[in-house]
Amino acid sequence: MQYDNSYRATFLSRPNRFIANVLLDGKPEVVHVKNTGRCRELLLPGANVYLEKSGNPDRKTCYDLIAVEKGARLINMDAQAPNQVFREWAEGGGFLPGLSLLRPETTWGNSRFDFYWELSTGRRGFVEVKGVTLEENGYARFPDAPTERGVKHLEELIACRAEGYETAVCFVLQMSGMREFAPNDDTHPAFGAALRRAAAADVQILARECMVTPDSMTIAGAVPVRL
Repeated sequence: MQYDNSYRATFLSRPNRFIANVLLDGKPEVVHVKNTGRCRELLLPGANVYLEKSGNPDRKTCYDLIAVEKGARLINMDAQAPNQVFREWAEGGGFLPGLSLLRPETTWGNSRFDFYWELSTGRRGFVEVKGVTLEENGYARFPDAPTERGVKHLEELIACRAEGYETAVCFVLQMSGMREFAPNDDTHPAFGAALRRAAAADVQILARECMVTPDSMTIAGAVPVRL
């Protein structure tokens, strides 16, 4: 996944979850934050951030905040990026070789999953993608805040698997150099419990870290999952 126009800036503050104040070329600028999560450990005053310039002249903000430096590590913060990089990875054969169909945003019953896939052999299934920006000392965790929606997605995958579909949840770690991935039980124990139930029900649990640059992100490799 490639961004068209990337600029380095300095983070100042985040008045609400949608916007941030930054210094760009020494001048104050209000930018859109492409992640409504808390990200409190990332967006610290003085942090180096990266912006993408919008091509829409009618927007109130000219830039989107897409990445932040946390020490020596660059972390992508674009909440829309995980689905996009998963799609590129899957279409390139990284998820399952020989996909005959990969369709985003597909409804099954009362559920809507990020991707539905098919193989010419008759295999078919659903994938739910979760972006991960929380890390500590090389250990990636999800979620960074309680997510009842995330628990619901896991329960729906379990139900879908019981109907005979192959199912998976793929945690896209929006950074590189991770030692392992685990559910963040301290923040939301119900999500961790649901993830373990999903694994026991034969839902595949995947974690893939990414190569991140100021203007790109691509899935790089597997990271061990500890439940």
